[in-house]
Amino acid sequence: MSMTDSKIDKEFLQKCQKLLFDYNQATGSCSCIYDSAFKPNFLDIQGAECSPEKRICPYCKQFNTAEKEAFPCHEMHTNAIKEANKKGGAHIYQCSVGLIFWTSPIYTEGVFSGAIRGAGFLNEKKKTVDFFLNANDTFVMCNNEITNKELKERVDSMPEADGEKVQSLAEMMQICAESLSSGSEDYHEIIRRRTQQQEAIAKATEKLKAQYGDNPVKAGYPLEKEKQLLSALRKGDIDEAKKTLVDLLAILFFSNPGQFKYVQLRAIELVVLISRVEINPAKSGNLSMEINSLNLKMIQEAKTAEELVDILHLVVHSVSDNISSFRGIPHAAALRKAESFIMENFTRKISLKEIADVAGLSPPYFSTIFKEEMGENLSKYLNRQRVEKASRLLLETDMSLAEIASCCCFEDQSWFSKIFKAYTDISPGKYRNQNGGTVKSIGENNISENLRKNKK
Repeated sequence: MSMTDSKIDKEFLQKCQKLLFDYNQATGSCSCIYDSAFKPNFLDIQGAECSPEKRICPYCKQFNTAEKEAFPCHEMHTNAIKEANKKGGAHIYQCSVGLIFWTSPIYTEGVFSGAIRGAGFLNEKKKTVDFFLNANDTFVMCNNEITNKELKERVDSMPEADGEKVQSLAEMMQICAESLSSGSEDYHEIIRRRTQQQEAIAKATEKLKAQYGDNPVKAGYPLEKEKQLLSALRKGDIDEAKKTLVDLLAILFFSNPGQFKYVQLRAIELVVLISRVEINPAKSGNLSMEINSLNLKMIQEAKTAEELVDILHLVVHSVSDNISSFRGIPHAAALRKAESFIMENFTRKISLKEIADVAGLSPPYFSTIFKEEMGENLSKYLNRQRVEKASRLLLETDMSLAEIASCCCFEDQSWFSKIFKAYTDISPGKYRNQNGGTVKSIGENNISENLRKNKK
C-alpha cells in the first residue's frame, strides 16, 4: 500500500521515521518523507535546527514570493523525486541558494509509493550569504527579522558540501529506500537497468538522426545488425551482442516512429531467430522450448517500449549464458576461420583453394567437411551470401540491377536475376517494387549455426 493509505501507512511511517532517525544520527544530515502525492512529512525527530527549511529557507526571497502549497521550492523537490523515480535510484540536486539535497524513491508491489529526501549541506557558504545580502539588508518573515550577522551564523552552522561525501550519503539513502520498498525487492534494479538501456538507445538514435535526418525510412530494416547479433551470440560475446541489440532496436524505433505494435512483431521474430542459436535438442529439449515460449509471451504482453527492450536484453543475456561452446567439434576452428574469411570476401571471386588455405586444410578435404556440416556445397553457400547482400542493396540504395550484380560478384544482370529468383522465388525488380517482403530463407544456412547443431 502507498504512504497515503490509512492505518497501515501510520505503521509504515513509523518504520520510515525509525530508519531515518538512525540515518540522521549516523550521518549528521536531515531527512524528510514524501507520500505518493509528493506531500512532505518533516520528521519530529530532526529537531528545530536540523531542517534547512527551518534554518535558512524561511528567509529566502524566493520562498517569500513563491506559492506556499506545502513548503519552500515544492516544485523543485517534486521534479527531483520524479527524476529519481524515472531512473530508479538516488538523485542529487541543489536550490539556487546552494542547499544540497538528495532523494530516492520507494516502491510497493512495483508501484511508486513515495520517497525519502536528505539534506544538510551548502554548496558554498560565501555564495549563500551573497545571495541574501544582494537581495536585502534584512529579511522579514512573519514579523520576525534576521540580521546579516544572524544570517551568517546560520550559514556558518551548516557544513559545505564534499562531493564524495554527498554521493555516499545519497547511496546510503538509496539503500534505505530499497529496504523500505516491499513486494518487488529488485524493482530499483529493474528501473536502473531500463534507464541505462534507454540512454544507450537514445545515443544510437542521435547518430541515426545525424545520418538520415528527417527521412527515417531510409534506415530500413536492420538485417545486417540482426546477423551481427546472432554471430556475437554464437561466439558467446555478450558485450558485443548487447551493443548490437541496442543498435538494432534504435534503427527499429527510429524508422518506425509511433508503431509500437510493428516493433513488437519484429521483436517476436527476433526471439525466434535467437532461439535457434540457443536450442540444442539433444541437451535442452522441452525446457528450452518452454523458456522460449515464456519469452514470446512476455513480449506479446509488453505495454511499453521500455518493457520490450528490457525483455530482449534479458533474452540475449540468457542465451549468452547458456550458449554451447565449439570445443570438441572436429575441425570447428578451421571452419570458423573459413566463415570469417568468406564474410569478408564473398563480394569478390574467391576460390575453394583460397578458403581451404585459410582453414589450414587441403581443398578436397575442406570441400568434404564443409558439405557435411552445411548440407550444401561451397558454391551454393557463396551464392546465398551474395543474394542476401543484393537484397539489402535493392532496398537500401538506388543502384541499378546491373550495378548490384557487379557489386555482389555475379557475372552479369541476367545471371544475377536467375540466382536471386532461385533463392527468393521473386525477381530482383519485383523484390524492390514490393519493398522486399521477407527473405529469411536466404541467410538461414550458417557455418557457426551448423557446427553448434551438429555438436554431440
